Amino acid sequence: MLEQPLSADAVHPVHRRRKKNYFLKHWAIYSMILPGLAYFVLFRYIPIGGSIIAFQDYNIFNGVLHSRYVGLKHFENLFAYPDLMRIIKNTLLLSLYQLVFGFPAPIILALLLNEMRKLVFKRLLQTVLYLPHFLSWVIVGGLFISFLSPSTGLLNEVVKAFGGTPVFFMQEPAYIRSIIVVSGIWKEVGWGTILYLAALAGINPELYEAAEVDGAGRLRQTWSITLPSLLPTIVVLLLLRIGSILDTGFEQVYMFMNPLNTVNSEVFDTYIYRVGLLGAQYSYTTAIGIFKSVVGFILLMGANQLSRRATGESIY
Repeated sequence: MLEQPLSADAVHPVHRRRKKNYFLKHWAIYSMILPGLAYFVLFRYIPIGGSIIAFQDYNIFNGVLHSRYVGLKHFENLFAYPDLMRIIKNTLLLSLYQLVFGFPAPIILALLLNEMRKLVFKRLLQTVLYLPHFLSWVIVGGLFISFLSPSTGLLNEVVKAFGGTPVFFMQEPAYIRSIIVVSGIWKEVGWGTILYLAALAGINPELYEAAEVDGAGRLRQTWSITLPSLLPTIVVLLLLRIGSILDTGFEQVYMFMNPLNTVNSEVFDTYIYRVGLLGAQYSYTTAIGIFKSVVGFILLMGANQLSRRATGESIY
């Protein structure tokens, strides 16, 4: 009969006592984890159990325990929905535009701010750039709609000054995706620079001094020192963005959406609001939420593996 291998604690009782004493000695530090742990358990993990209503005909009066199970009925209804491909196309196109134009914007802005030598002017500019982040989408939406107004909007005033015809931007489906992407960049680009500026502050200044001794200019230093130092931060944020590619932001899209541009502006988030909350189809919209989560998880895993092989950086 083969003997079972002994654990490290069984072989070394002294090691076990040291580990116990270590936790007793630092209990105050470890207890600081508890509020965060409680938050995730209460608001992140326990609500996952509610996903079961995606497989039921959920009735608010019967509750989760007494509602009838219907299997994959709601997923079949989702894939049979005639406008599903239009919603997927709108969601993916909007996410792709935000990824291509919105993701590099804070990186470029952080690099430009990092090159500024006048500290007072730099901080003033940072403060001005942060301000739009604190405005609600209601205010931002109102500003953009006024700016694009065909009668009093500044942009159409410029168009008329050059002899052009005023354009009804908010009524033209062809412009709605550009308006959403540009408004998102304007609102969040300053706030998005915070992480990159923090990463830039952690770069060893001796690297730049050594590069200057070797005759490297600012552009060469940016390419050879700054960007490689930012790469881990860029990769992590990019992977997180890819993982939530089907989440385009309900408030932003809903503010600019109207019956005339719905064909190009309706995305999963607005469809869930319209069908789930206004139509009270909770099981159906929960099935859509699960579909979005599964797609996001698959994309995240794939992008993580690709990033690990291509750059050596990944989120796990």
